[in-house]
Amino acid sequence: MRLLAPALAALLALAPAAAPAALPVGAQAPDFITSGALAGQPFRLRLREQLRRGPVVLYFYPRAFTQGCTLEAHAFSEAAMDFRRAGARVIGMSADDYDALRRFSVEGCRSAFPVATATPDTIHAYDVRLRDGAPMTNRTSYVIAPDGRIIYAFTDMDYRNHVANTLAAVRDWNAHHRRGR
Repeated sequence: MRLLAPALAALLALAPAAAPAALPVGAQAPDFITSGALAGQPFRLRLREQLRRGPVVLYFYPRAFTQGCTLEAHAFSEAAMDFRRAGARVIGMSADDYDALRRFSVEGCRSAFPVATATPDTIHAYDVRLRDGAPMTNRTSYVIAPDGRIIYAFTDMDYRNHVANTLAAVRDWNAHHRRGR
């Protein structure tokens, strides 16, 4: 029994669980410029420019081509049309290099949305570092309104609720902020 308690404690510490999101709802989302890929082609990203077109779902994921990140990318790609109909853009962010992002934009994201480099400054600004010393992000999704305010934030290493939660947040925002376009 004495050996079981430390092992159980270690397993619980490693179990994926929802955690408070790094930046709170209502905070101003830090602007940034970076690059990445969309459908295997270079993509330049400036957050403020993307926000001019409507809400942005900015989701951070640890590493391209890992099982959870690939499953999450597939889930976002399957919902990409729903996000577009709701007027939102989905952008995946990780610390991966351009070659990995280029391949992942086609294979993992199925060319449905761009992925971009989360630079050390962006990781710091959004407080999404996986752990000290690790050049990786955790799994955090933000929905950012066109005015740059965070309207939804969710951190959970389990990918399964990120798509449904962010889509619901976009739809809820739309229900309260009808645009006259």
